[in-house]
Amino acid sequence: MSDKKKMHLLGFIQHGVNSHATGMWRHPKDKVNWDWSQPAYWQHMARTMERGMFDGMFIADELAPYNNYEKSSDACVKYAVQCPTHEPSTIVPIITTATQHLGVGLTLSTAFEHPYSMVRRLSSLDHLSGGRVAWNIVSSYSKSEWDAYGADMTDRSRRYDRMEEYIDLCCQLWDSWDADAIIADKESGIFADPEKVKEIDFKGEFFACKGRSFCFPSPQGRPVFWQAGSSDRGRDFAAKHAEAIFAVHPNVERMRQYSDDLNERLEKRFQRPRDSVKLIYGLQCIVGETTQHAQEKYEKIRSCIPLEGALAWISGHFGPDFSTYDLDEYVQNVEIPGIQGLFESIIYAKGGDPITIKEAALYYAMGMGMPVIVGTASDIADKMEYFVDEGGADGFMLVATYTPGCYEEFVDHVVPELQKRDRFRTSYAGNTLRDNLLQY
Repeated sequence: MSDKKKMHLLGFIQHGVNSHATGMWRHPKDKVNWDWSQPAYWQHMARTMERGMFDGMFIADELAPYNNYEKSSDACVKYAVQCPTHEPSTIVPIITTATQHLGVGLTLSTAFEHPYSMVRRLSSLDHLSGGRVAWNIVSSYSKSEWDAYGADMTDRSRRYDRMEEYIDLCCQLWDSWDADAIIADKESGIFADPEKVKEIDFKGEFFACKGRSFCFPSPQGRPVFWQAGSSDRGRDFAAKHAEAIFAVHPNVERMRQYSDDLNERLEKRFQRPRDSVKLIYGLQCIVGETTQHAQEKYEKIRSCIPLEGALAWISGHFGPDFSTYDLDEYVQNVEIPGIQGLFESIIYAKGGDPITIKEAALYYAMGMGMPVIVGTASDIADKMEYFVDEGGADGFMLVATYTPGCYEEFVDHVVPELQKRDRFRTSYAGNTLRDNLLQY
């Protein structure tokens, strides 16, 4: 038995025409003969990832086109900056009926949906998938989402207080059915014992609920809790609740700092064992037959990125309207109200050296600030091992370039290399997503 640490892999996409590499819809290899809005495309993507023994497909989301740039969403519509994007949970049954083991991570916001309906939706999906659903717990961060829902943006300092209460109510609902509540006695006509189905009577600062959960326990009981908290409060929330964490760090030093910090919080603040939460770091891989071939592919991908679209994206993610700034100004000088952790990926993109707004936009539009590995399958496997051994990664969220080709290439070339090195599974541990996340 090898003592080498094995890694987890997930494919990071959106239910849309373009995911996290801006302009990929232009690439000559993107979605050739595939319609992204139809089931066959998603079934093929899912089967490809399952063939590669991925833990799951992780679906990011945004509730409305970003409207910070030039005070309009025009640029996002014009350049397909995460637009159009369809609702993520709708494709779960399509993905899971085409596969046997692949999990699906759903990004669903707590901002505009009551916990009662969230529990009902996720329990239903966990049943339909045989226990293969994860919930990436987020609060809506961009102005465009609040505008679209006709609501005033909440105080950022209270957002985690609200999420804590949200999760508390969700968990009470998920835990309200006893394991032996269902009797299903045809003779007496009694289906379930009401004494064993607790009515929740919840009155909090943000939410109220009086009623029984409408869903009986799903295969996992509750979905796998996934988090991407990166601020100080966000890291505490993740360390308290998460079973797996998605984080973006541009280099191995930042990965190691985050790994050490999260494990310290787990152990000291929340009395959870070190290494009990899977740390999954973002990564973009461009695999070629040779180093030169991979570099040529990388340059082609970069050439598809429109600068205005890239600026619209960082405006949406981070808050400022970057159309009002000089593109040669250093991004470190800009005050950022948006996603702090992802902004750090830009700040440290050049090892902490100054980076201009133009450089930052094009860097971020390549893959949301994730490290980019360009090379042969062996080169990529080398770097992934380095991030696991030196950075404390438990696995990687593989951000898409052109689809489905980027995942086909990774599965065909990099996965066998990782398996040969005894760094990746050759079979699944169980039937649920939680089973497979806990495999190693």
